[in-house]
Amino acid sequence: MTLTVSARRKVGRTALELPVFGFGAAHIGELYGKVDEADSQATLNAAWDAGVRFYDTAPWYGRGLSEHRLGGFLRTKPRAEFQITTKVGRTLHRPKDPKTFDRSPWTGGLNFEVNFDYSYDGVMRSYEQALQRLALDTVDALIIHDLDAGFHQDKQAGYEKQLVSGGIKALEELKKTGDILAYGMGINTNDALENTSTLVDIDFCLVAMPYTLLDQESLNRGMANLARRGMSAIIGAPFASGILVTGSKGPAHYAYGKASPEIQAKVRGIEAVCAAHKVALPAAALQFVLAHPVVASVIPGAARPGEVTANIASLGAPIPAAFWSDLKSEGLIVGDAPVPAGK
Repeated sequence: MTLTVSARRKVGRTALELPVFGFGAAHIGELYGKVDEADSQATLNAAWDAGVRFYDTAPWYGRGLSEHRLGGFLRTKPRAEFQITTKVGRTLHRPKDPKTFDRSPWTGGLNFEVNFDYSYDGVMRSYEQALQRLALDTVDALIIHDLDAGFHQDKQAGYEKQLVSGGIKALEELKKTGDILAYGMGINTNDALENTSTLVDIDFCLVAMPYTLLDQESLNRGMANLARRGMSAIIGAPFASGILVTGSKGPAHYAYGKASPEIQAKVRGIEAVCAAHKVALPAAALQFVLAHPVVASVIPGAARPGEVTANIASLGAPIPAAFWSDLKSEGLIVGDAPVPAGK
């Protein structure tokens, strides 16, 4: 059956159901390049006009810019007609010297300093700030963001303690009172999916890199653990941060950095199978992750209207069963990975 943007799946054991296709708003926070206001609005309009009704953002994206842009758009729409998720764990503050403030790694974005805080008060403050930036009075789910040793180094244990002793209580309280329907954790690595996500009881994981057409190391480990726990996954980087759209001849962004020669070689192998079966690489990437039974939704990003329409076209593009068989026989995806039924 062809996937559509309006098809819905249940999130874990919660009352939340999400469309299988959503809009990831990191790019309108100016991740890889500047996005002017006209392009940002045109992109959001293109998504809405195409039937997209699930949107994900975060305080970190553009240091507040993504939430401002997305909220400014969605506040003009009937609240019952869309769903939105944002993230907690960071609060934003005026820098000491705005004139010399470094916004990196964002190409553009806003002049706001970040403070990590996974405590009860920190989560509540992050939630309240997000609502104000969004100009909305509700969000559907909150996500614990970047509780990752790659960000925090020797502070990781302290932030984990904040979450376990306080932050999770804030999320439980917000869910109990009906402010949100679910809460989850954003995951960037296989280690975090296997270990950090088990620190607290959550409803889902937003999996940014550990499960893609290029990497299924988590299949029988972290992803399998989600299934055992009755949890869902939202796939946040189906294109592995870029290379599964641009291909081996493009900028080769992988895991938000430069792709290694090994990754580029693997992409060339997948591209050869795509060429043999007349399959577009982005279509294979999107449809592959949605075939996993714990995946509730996929949220590719876009910074131009054409990127939105291309992503939606990829969602329903026909892919023959033999394509998936050839990827497995050539060792380009693992043999027991769930794949879509052939079309």
